[in-house]
Amino acid sequence: MSSNQSIDDNVIRPLSAELALKAQQELGEVPDRIPEDIEALRTWIAKQPHLKAREDAQFLVAFLRGCKYSLEKTKLKLDNFYAMRGAVPELYKNRFVGEKQLNILKTGCLLRLSQPLQPDGPRIHISRYAQYDSNKYSIAEVMQVNTMLGEIQIREDDNAMVSGFVEIIDMKGVTAGHMFQFDVVLIKKLAVLGDKALPYRPKGFHFINAPSTAEKAMSIAKSLMSDKIRKRFHIHSKLETLYQHVPKECLPVEYGGTNGSIQNVVDTWTQKLTDYTEFFEQDVVYGTNEKLRRGQPINSETLFGIEGSFRKLDID
Repeated sequence: MSSNQSIDDNVIRPLSAELALKAQQELGEVPDRIPEDIEALRTWIAKQPHLKAREDAQFLVAFLRGCKYSLEKTKLKLDNFYAMRGAVPELYKNRFVGEKQLNILKTGCLLRLSQPLQPDGPRIHISRYAQYDSNKYSIAEVMQVNTMLGEIQIREDDNAMVSGFVEIIDMKGVTAGHMFQFDVVLIKKLAVLGDKALPYRPKGFHFINAPSTAEKAMSIAKSLMSDKIRKRFHIHSKLETLYQHVPKECLPVEYGGTNGSIQNVVDTWTQKLTDYTEFFEQDVVYGTNEKLRRGQPINSETLFGIEGSFRKLDID
């Protein structure tokens, strides 16, 4: 234990029996080896002049799980996770728990359901973009709140970190105003962010109630994804085909299921986000200083530039 680490910084919440088995079988988790891996990451972070990262064990183990315990992949993802803050300012600038962020959450446009798909299964997310007023909020502001929920999940949601998440995108009531906000550049940035910088893995994207105008936007989005992600994209013309992937009972009561009500979910997460007010205030000190990075900087240009490819980082 490093001298600057408190006892709490080394505590990792025990997984449920089901998730512990899955983590061992699918992610190669060896519980006895975790402290050693955490220490290796802390040592590496300390040697990176450009990187200021959180180092508590619960945070770092999420990245180890997300990278199936490959230390090199974990370093890369952690580095990208913090480099994104400078590269995507529209999502990370002024990212505080304020009235705007809480009001966006209260519209019910971003849901994280209380029960996962199975005890050892992925978390279920439902995005309902028609719920927010596109005259009042931009999609970038909504996505900023989405990143905040994701960071709470990194710390609290073992199902999402071990088994990933299933995202249902309900297009019901989506207006031209909403569609107009979905610019291709932002979609690409979100795709890169999800692929290269976040520790949780998407297991499927399911579009429901999609108007025909939305399908064009979806085909653009699909073309920007890796093959692996593209295979996880499903467009359902009726809910019955969704139920083959996400059984009806796993959905909220408003969708005919028994997994809580939308208002329950909104209330739970409004409280949770409020509880993280101080966390996000402190979070501004973490990130990367690209001027100090050895080798190629990671910025908007290198991440989303003409060739749009992710350049390799120099990692020792």
